[in-house]
Amino acid sequence: MLRHEDLFSLEKYARVRPEFRARVLAHKKNRQLPIGAHATLYFEDALTMQYQVQEMLRLERMFEPELIQEELDVYNPLIPDGHNWKATFMVEYSDENERRAALAKLIGIEKKVWLQVEGCDRVYPIANEDLERETEDKTSAVHFMRFELTPQMIAAAKGGATIRAGIDHDLYRESVTVPPAVRDSLVADLS
Repeated sequence: MLRHEDLFSLEKYARVRPEFRARVLAHKKNRQLPIGAHATLYFEDALTMQYQVQEMLRLERMFEPELIQEELDVYNPLIPDGHNWKATFMVEYSDENERRAALAKLIGIEKKVWLQVEGCDRVYPIANEDLERETEDKTSAVHFMRFELTPQMIAAAKGGATIRAGIDHDLYRESVTVPPAVRDSLVADLS
């Protein structure tokens, strides 16, 4: 959970931003997991959310405590609590027409994403708790997900178990083994 005191003032952020940004971008490399050619999980944590909040405050030139708290209230729910993984899931097509056609066909894809710690059942996400991101005509290109883990899953992951991820949508079926660097980053989220 981020608090006001975890954030840089606008003035200090202007000074430290280049180094902080470089640190966050390096960190994010081990927090993303492509699943096939057109879908990626971007796992969030306190550092990725601090960066997001700092950038919003900078962009909007916010310094009033009430407005800062509003930003914290928006982004804090995306920080894992030690018993889950939280991610931004993106359906990615560079061509706009191809993306529009795919989003019309991939309705419900966010409910078909899964993670699996070796020796345990698959975990499907609780998706879009903030607002509905799908209509009867199309899904969104961006979804927010929470994967709740059992104590057994946490213990197995911390013990070195392989983690896999996939999507079981009728029109998009892919699975991958989570690379070691990403796996280690995810395990660090667990208590």
